[in-house]
Amino acid sequence: MARDTKVIGEAISRIDGLLKVTGGANYSTDFPVKNVAYGFIVKSSNAAASIKDIDTTAAEKSPGVIAVLTYKNAPKVAGSGNLSGGVILQEPKVDFYGQHVAVVVADTYEQARYAAELVKVNYEPLPAMVDFDAHKGEAVEPQRGRGSKRGDFDAAFVAAEHKVDQTYLTPVYHHQPLEPHSTIAVWEGSKLTLYNASQVVNGVQNAIAAVFGLKPADVHVVTPHVGGGFGSKGSAWPHVVLAAMAAKLVNRPVKLALTRQNMFNSVGLRQRNVQHVRLAASADGKLTAIGHDTTTHTAVTGEFIEQCGHLSSMMYDAPNASIGYRVLPMNVIIPTFTRAPGESTGSFATESAIDELAYELKMDPIEFRLKNFSMTDPSNGRPFSSRATAEALKKGAEMIGWTKRKMQPRSIRNGDFLIGYGVAIGSYPSRQVPSSTLVKLKRAGNDVTATIETAASDLGTGTYTIVAQTAAETLGLPMDKVEVKIGDSEFPPAAGSVGSIGAASFCNSVSETCIQAKNELQAKTGRTWVAPPTVAQLMEAANLNEYQTRVDARPSAEAQKYSSHAFNANFSEVWVNAYTGAVRVPRHVAVTGAGKIINAKTARSQIIGGCIWGIGMALTEASILDPRWGNFVTRTYNDYHIPANLDVGTIDVAFIPEDDRVVNRLGIKGVGEVGIVGVAASIANAAFNATGKRVRDLPLTPDKLL
Repeated sequence: MARDTKVIGEAISRIDGLLKVTGGANYSTDFPVKNVAYGFIVKSSNAAASIKDIDTTAAEKSPGVIAVLTYKNAPKVAGSGNLSGGVILQEPKVDFYGQHVAVVVADTYEQARYAAELVKVNYEPLPAMVDFDAHKGEAVEPQRGRGSKRGDFDAAFVAAEHKVDQTYLTPVYHHQPLEPHSTIAVWEGSKLTLYNASQVVNGVQNAIAAVFGLKPADVHVVTPHVGGGFGSKGSAWPHVVLAAMAAKLVNRPVKLALTRQNMFNSVGLRQRNVQHVRLAASADGKLTAIGHDTTTHTAVTGEFIEQCGHLSSMMYDAPNASIGYRVLPMNVIIPTFTRAPGESTGSFATESAIDELAYELKMDPIEFRLKNFSMTDPSNGRPFSSRATAEALKKGAEMIGWTKRKMQPRSIRNGDFLIGYGVAIGSYPSRQVPSSTLVKLKRAGNDVTATIETAASDLGTGTYTIVAQTAAETLGLPMDKVEVKIGDSEFPPAAGSVGSIGAASFCNSVSETCIQAKNELQAKTGRTWVAPPTVAQLMEAANLNEYQTRVDARPSAEAQKYSSHAFNANFSEVWVNAYTGAVRVPRHVAVTGAGKIINAKTARSQIIGGCIWGIGMALTEASILDPRWGNFVTRTYNDYHIPANLDVGTIDVAFIPEDDRVVNRLGIKGVGEVGIVGVAASIANAAFNATGKRVRDLPLTPDKLL
């Protein structure tokens, strides 16, 4: 590969793909740890209770059982360590159905699982809050203020000529990545190694260190490959602590893997949201007021709230706005970050209401949106560093064939099917966060290889590949001369693969480190070059066969003066059976402005994944909580319906070119979250256009459209 060959932006296949398809990629429970024992969790069958006693006698006598860990013998911890779900087995108390109350450790997984059935727990039930719909009127102001106001919303709404005043409902959703959560814990004296599926390597390291009163350097987290997470692996959950506790108790490594059923009440969820949206506009289609009030639930042990009103606060240029939140503490596992937290659920409400108001005004919904956005963020007065909304809407309309759409619902029919078209726009914040990288160069004659080390993570989204592309182009090396090492807390600390910060943080750090390496080598040569030298020439001139350097990259202060977001436009073609109400999405178009695209192939895959999740959000997904007991009756893929191949039609993806050097030096915005934002609203709006029925309570099941 020549020095001037460009690889950033190319559609390059994942460099770790061969490992994955041949089974060579090690996930958290794949590591060959000697003398490993197996843990299996015992879960509470009460939503709120005091544990009067736990009888472990039969379990302890079961073949292969080494120990049963309960609140009676669990090691005491030093603190909570910012642990999601809190520290458990420290007291005889239950706060939600499915809370871990014991761990059976045995020589084999089968022995541990069987013996777990023999543990008998005697509960004293306590009053439990488990019915959100019956008690949402008791919701209170959040502990931390999250609302915002500008102008005089109440006066503007009352005076408006045209209004929408509706409530939109989204159910509980669960993450359910392909790889369930799992951990192997290994103690060597006071040092702990965790082979653990982690989106944020250093976050887990610091949390577990705090729980056990260790120095962070004494906790080694290893996670080279993560089989999906969508936010659920962004922090440490109690099962990680339980694996470490059990390993300490039995004095041997312990492997603890959650089952698919365990996942529904072990690692958080996206909570049910009730969103009251009020929009007001003048007769010419100019928005004058936006109100967005969210009522949701959290856990009795802590508070987590999705910012559903964020899009309403910044997407449209209305002089008057009121964004508010109320929350109900419940005896349910604490909610957590779920792909595009707040924006995905919030966009369903906001963009459905926008569509309703456009219909009220008899305006084309694209025209209405274009009329009401500006290049300044109305929530904070800062200019957007770039905004591709208009370009995305125009491009998407062309791709979907928007001119075929009729404003009047039920105007297009093909046999038994009513056909409709819908649109929605979305956004997600873009930012770079501190990340560090070490580059190691080795030379043998004219051949130079580079090793990149950083504690980044790869959820299967292509981190290995984009890091290699960035290093290869910056150093002027072929891709196969770059080795990428990530997913290890012993590497320089890095951002996590969360909140669309990964690519921007990792790649800018790698780029800066490689540039610094070349500059330092140049300084060591003391030469002036007629043409830019290769890394091999620099190392030869400096008489070096090995060289390494590290950079602790930080975002620029200039970026703080702007509002930076990825923006998108979603278009859906929906067919609804006029007799059964069955919904199909034969075609969906997603157009996104996300700054510099490092890898066109993996970025496209990310957007497609977001669209598929959005289709599930719109049509199939919902977790059902039994209001009598507080347990989820959806516990497997048989009950929790994620989209199958037949649910997903053609998804066309396009990117709007953006050269935004304000957001960060490389101009990367990130695509991990924005792909899902607006998808469900686009489908719901298309269903209205097809049938004339407005569904404000997801999912769009046939009974709601008949």
